[in-house]
Amino acid sequence: MHAVLTLLTTADDLLHGRRVATQPGRRTWLVLIAIVVSFGVLYGLVMGGFKLVPLQMAYSALKLPLLLFATFAISLPSFFVVGSLLGLRPDLGDALRRLLGAQATLAVVLVSLAPITAFMYASGIGYDAAKTFNGLMFLVASVSAHFVLRRSYGELARRDRRHLTLLRGWLIAYATVGIQMAWVLRPFIGRPGMAPTFFREGAWSNAYIEVMGAVWRAIGG
Repeated sequence: MHAVLTLLTTADDLLHGRRVATQPGRRTWLVLIAIVVSFGVLYGLVMGGFKLVPLQMAYSALKLPLLLFATFAISLPSFFVVGSLLGLRPDLGDALRRLLGAQATLAVVLVSLAPITAFMYASGIGYDAAKTFNGLMFLVASVSAHFVLRRSYGELARRDRRHLTLLRGWLIAYATVGIQMAWVLRPFIGRPGMAPTFFREGAWSNAYIEVMGAVWRAIGG
């Protein structure tokens, strides 16, 4: 119970802009990681419950935290290299905690939207509408996390304006990797009539090429 209260209290602190992600120490890292995992699992369960197939729900519960952590990890090397080139290495540990705090905020906002997702599923929306709706939920959560990150990052930016350049680079890298990673890890919802699967056939194709191809076909190319 104490662990649950700690997670909920920290989640509330993140949303209110309290100095959670700025506190050094092993405990801060562990709590933020625990929030990403636990809240990610909760939204993944709801997201995968489009047709209430238990195996798909379990897959989605595992894949959502994996999506967040894999995107974060793949984007980190470029963050450290660019930060070092900008002469910001002494601040990178502090910056990294704030980035992880934004990840935790994203997971918290997703969980807050889970009842709406469940309600839309219960209302009988179709598969394509469910995919679009979840995409909208991720957009809302991502924008919310971005505002929290900007607020948390303000102290670093006031210390050295080069941190704003580093933050912009991070956001571009994170969004680019995140889109491709979400494509690789699909399905998160599960197509009706298809057996649940952890990876879809052709998962390792390129999301951007596939989208451009779909647009090209749609305009008659």
